Amino acid sequence: MASTPKVTALTDLPSSQAKWIKLQKATYTDAHGKERVWEIASRKTTGKAGVDAVAMGNIIYHPSKPPSTIVVIQFRPPVNGFTVEWPAGLIDAHETPEEAAVRELREETGYEGKVISTSPAVAADPGMTSANLCLVMVEIHLNEGDPEPEQHLDEGEDIQRVNIPLAELYERLEEFAKEGYVVAAKLYHWAAGVQYAVDHPELFRKSGKEKAA
Repeated sequence: MASTPKVTALTDLPSSQAKWIKLQKATYTDAHGKERVWEIASRKTTGKAGVDAVAMGNIIYHPSKPPSTIVVIQFRPPVNGFTVEWPAGLIDAHETPEEAAVRELREETGYEGKVISTSPAVAADPGMTSANLCLVMVEIHLNEGDPEPEQHLDEGEDIQRVNIPLAELYERLEEFAKEGYVVAAKLYHWAAGVQYAVDHPELFRKSGKEKAA
């Protein structure tokens, strides 16, 4: 019988023994010329792209269903809980962000998608870590009757897929949070921005001058 994942112990880990990250002390001079110190968590795995990871924002188009997106639920030891995220993963040493996005999307969800845009490298948590990522938007076009594809997970991965209509995404994320799931910031912020645009369309209307141009 499967058991509920949980963290059973936490111990300090020297950077020299860590495979993925290292702790560093940055000494810097502030705007007033005063020397200060900051603690930084850095990844050890940054490849030729200069970007650590990708998150795949995805839009699924179906002939008879409203546009939707796939989110994934998995246990994350750093938060000792289940998270709701867009599919995401590290970029391999010789990959581009776009190549990593297509690969990771297929591995975690089974779906094949077409990259339509890639963000600049953006900070994941600039107050704590130098880690960065690209948000790669992907379109998935389905045909009527297409079966749900098979995932291609690595050993040890246990990822649940959830297909959510875009019009319901923000509300569903709010519900997940109330149920005790940890919602990834990048997904929540995107959904909140879309919801804000829906609720306040007057803020995004172009002026008559701009329309004429």
